[in-house]
Amino acid sequence: MEQVKVLLQDREIPKKWYNIVADLPTPMKPPLHPGTGQPVTPNDLAAIFPMNIIEQEASGKRWIKIPEEVLQKYLLWRPSPLYRAYNFEKLLNCPVKIYYKNEGVSPAGSHKPNAAVPMAYYNKMAGTKKMVTETGAGQWGSALAMATQMFGLECRVYMVKISYEQKPYRRILMNTWGAECIPSPSNLTQAGRNVLAEHPDSPGSLGIAISEAIEDAVTGKNARYGLGSVLNHVLLYQTIIGLEAQKQMEKIGVYPDVVMGCCGGGSNFAGIALPFACDKIHGKNVKLVGAEPSSCPSMTKGPFAYDFGDLAKTTPLLPMYTLGHDYIPAPIHAGGLRYHGMAPIVSHLVREKIIEARAYDQLKTFDAGVKWARTEGFVPAPETNHVLAAVVDEALRAKQEGKEKVILFNWSGHGLVDLAAYDAYLSGKLQAYELPDEEIARALNAIKDFPKP
Repeated sequence: MEQVKVLLQDREIPKKWYNIVADLPTPMKPPLHPGTGQPVTPNDLAAIFPMNIIEQEASGKRWIKIPEEVLQKYLLWRPSPLYRAYNFEKLLNCPVKIYYKNEGVSPAGSHKPNAAVPMAYYNKMAGTKKMVTETGAGQWGSALAMATQMFGLECRVYMVKISYEQKPYRRILMNTWGAECIPSPSNLTQAGRNVLAEHPDSPGSLGIAISEAIEDAVTGKNARYGLGSVLNHVLLYQTIIGLEAQKQMEKIGVYPDVVMGCCGGGSNFAGIALPFACDKIHGKNVKLVGAEPSSCPSMTKGPFAYDFGDLAKTTPLLPMYTLGHDYIPAPIHAGGLRYHGMAPIVSHLVREKIIEARAYDQLKTFDAGVKWARTEGFVPAPETNHVLAAVVDEALRAKQEGKEKVILFNWSGHGLVDLAAYDAYLSGKLQAYELPDEEIARALNAIKDFPKP
């Protein structure tokens, strides 16, 4: 009988997160204070994050111990299974072996609780009473709603308005876990009111929602902000995915030729890829591929530049591939990938040519997702469909090259509350949208006077 799943026992769960900053061949550019233009200090971030998280954000240590309280929550769904996609392989008929980490087994249905649980824990330890955040597709908002409930914290989520309307079940999930969910832009913050005054019908963006969440957090009592992607500490927490995958592949004596993930802000891709990026930095022959939407192509069409993480310019200036902080993405169904910038760590690795980036339109991604559902059974999130399109692409390349390849990718979440997107695809309502060059030029004009990395 063919082995479909590779499992780890609870006792085999990684006890430390991996911090790639310790192994980078060249140092990263620092975040800059928007007022002074100088590197950000821990005190500059203290109004947004608790100091225990700020210390991790700035850490150069290779390994950071996972607290026992966090491990106990992780064990509700971790270690997650590694699967071999035999049926998908047969459909593609290419010389590839395809393995995937199933992060859809978490209570929230995605990889996001890997970061939400430690974030809620560290905030609880720091005396925070309420966490405020933003969410695109609703995956992060759902995860933080669940995690804050576990540690007895209040939670408010600003959800990008187009996703709030497209994905009502995500809002209901957040409400069920005790969180308040607000469509963004809203009238609750000055940042939201400013957007609505100029664009009353704004579909929203993650940049806008981040501005609202940060403003709410810094003006609230005993409140702190929780970011679901992009920053170093978030990527750190997600590395448990790749660390488990390394153990699982070692169990069956297999090592991947290609490691892949979808990319919005960078968290799930970094989670699977960073432990393997460490291997690559130290001489291992492995290709790392991030798949992003052609409608929001920060890595494939944006410049590497200093930019704000939000519309209202409340974050530090981050060194990243960006489409400009005032960029409003097209309302594609992969709401979790509609972000103007890429995580500084991922951006740095792309710039160093350790990571390769590819862009796919939503028709190709849904085509791959439906093929997956009809062979492997699991219905993927629209975000996950982007990496599936990349897997198909890589399999066809292997066939053209006449080379056998082992592909590992992060199946970042299920799409059971995203069925409206599948309905739109199956009824022919989706279009293959690619961001026009003139729109990129307009968005980049907003950062032309910023410091150069």
